[in-house]
Amino acid sequence: MTLVENAPDLASLQRRAAERAAARAGGSDRLRGHIVCDGLVRIFTTEGVEVVALQGLDLVVDRGELLAIVGASGSGKSTVLNILSGLDVPTAGIARVAGYDLLTMSAKKRLAYRRHTVGFVWQQTGRNLLPYLSAQENVELPMRLAGRRGRAVRQRAAHLLEMVGVGYCAQRRPGQMSGGEQQRCAIAVAVANDPEVLFADEPTGELDEATAGEVFAALRSINAELGVTIVVVTHDPQVASQVRRTVAIRDGRTASEVRRSARVGADGVEEMVTEEYAVLDRAGRMQLPSAFVDALALRDRVRLTLEPDHVQVRSGDDEEDK
Repeated sequence: MTLVENAPDLASLQRRAAERAAARAGGSDRLRGHIVCDGLVRIFTTEGVEVVALQGLDLVVDRGELLAIVGASGSGKSTVLNILSGLDVPTAGIARVAGYDLLTMSAKKRLAYRRHTVGFVWQQTGRNLLPYLSAQENVELPMRLAGRRGRAVRQRAAHLLEMVGVGYCAQRRPGQMSGGEQQRCAIAVAVANDPEVLFADEPTGELDEATAGEVFAALRSINAELGVTIVVVTHDPQVASQVRRTVAIRDGRTASEVRRSARVGADGVEEMVTEEYAVLDRAGRMQLPSAFVDALALRDRVRLTLEPDHVQVRSGDDEEDK
């Protein structure tokens, strides 16, 4: 259990996000399961060779939550994001976002889903912004494509740029902004049409630590002020202190979770505590952390012993097996 710095600020943002999410949903009884993956499978076939990217992944994200998905290269984290954002179609399983079934969605409905229900931020800034438009015009563009016109469009664009901390860049083109400013502008573009969910794929992958912190602050602000559910895929180890829940994916399955919550300490001061969990799927399977496996030299099989309040895991290669 670890105390996270700036806990009261993060706890306050969490409460505000939950309140805004409840308002968007029309009541707190509808907060559960804004995003649901159950037994999600994705198999790619290239030149007759099948590659299994997801092997029965399970994931539930509450409405208004700010979640980070982490994992090594090839773990399947980007595949999950592409499926949930409507850019890819799963092979099998269940994938639902905001009531949409992503396996059975028609092409027309998928286009509407990507235009109105979800927003997306790419790692490469060049994929997020049109270089010949100003920041203000880039944010206005999704609204104009959706048929909105007039002063309200300009006002919302200006408000979103201020919310992510780059209001001063309104009349600048992307080439006149830093990488961090471009990514914060991209976040404003992604939520221009007031989506229910925002997906971000490595949004700080090309930024230094200080600038990455500014981008995550913008994401937290959007989450808290608009109640938008946010899922971020990242390899940044600093993300653990930036979000309320981190899910680790390994070999195409959810392996562990880190959760942060506000608690009142013995001295009466509110603090943010961090706890790590292994993930148990519906079949009762879980992945032991690789550090544990290596430390105890666990191989092939293990012995399980049920105790009154825990399960003991021991190496199966003891003297009785020899």
